[in-house]
Amino acid sequence: MVKALTFKGDKKPKKRKRAAGDDDDVITAAADDKGERQVKAAKPPKEDPEDPENDDSWVSADVVTDLSGPIMFVLPTEPPTALASDAIGKVFTLPIENIVNGNPATAEPHDVRQVWVANKIVGTDHYRFKGHHGKYLGCDKIGLFFATSEAVSPLESFTVVATADTPGTFQVQTLRDTFLTVKQSRSSKIDASPEVRGDATEITFDTTLRIRMQARFKPRLKASKEEKAREKISRRELEDAVGRKLEEDEVRKLKKARREGNYHELLLDMKVKNKHDKYG
Repeated sequence: MVKALTFKGDKKPKKRKRAAGDDDDVITAAADDKGERQVKAAKPPKEDPEDPENDDSWVSADVVTDLSGPIMFVLPTEPPTALASDAIGKVFTLPIENIVNGNPATAEPHDVRQVWVANKIVGTDHYRFKGHHGKYLGCDKIGLFFATSEAVSPLESFTVVATADTPGTFQVQTLRDTFLTVKQSRSSKIDASPEVRGDATEITFDTTLRIRMQARFKPRLKASKEEKAREKISRRELEDAVGRKLEEDEVRKLKKARREGNYHELLLDMKVKNKHDKYG
């Protein structure tokens, strides 16, 4: 399930029961007193920070199959910008404020307009990207991006391609085999933001981007944290399960067995050994 993203200054919503048909792909926003729209992941009270289901930190996607849930496209501009969309579906580049020393591998969204929810389209290798306002990212036949459609057609379907010689970077390709690219603004303003288009026909530096995502949706990271969660069991709990005091090596073996999936078999062996020792 994709949690709603919330912002500083939001009032805490009252709990309600989920109704049938509720959409999990939800991103919400509200401005604080200064008019800033800052992203802060929603966290219910008393969450276990080690629980992979509640990990709202942002990490880099390494492979295409990582893509799921809230993501952020970090574009190859200087300084780095993110692909963004406003409430009426205009798509543009937005400077990234949450970044360390300009390193795109550390970027996190500070504005809901920078966040897209990625889903693989069933039965295909294509992806769709839903904006904060519930509309899908699309690219028209002349290469102009928009986010105004509530349905997915070929214009709102994309292939994500891993860059062969630069691990952790990607190309976003339309079904017309053109690529998302950034270009210098045609505006005469000195501080004009770079423009984003979908008409590049070759892979270049300007088409090569990074994708940041929430850690709990990354398959390998999620599996690793689940392993750590399984390992978290106290010595006392293990001794209660076995029915006697345990040696250090026995505790290590049981914890290892919990990670590897043969915990119950080893536990049974120890219980059987207990009976033999008692009546032998």
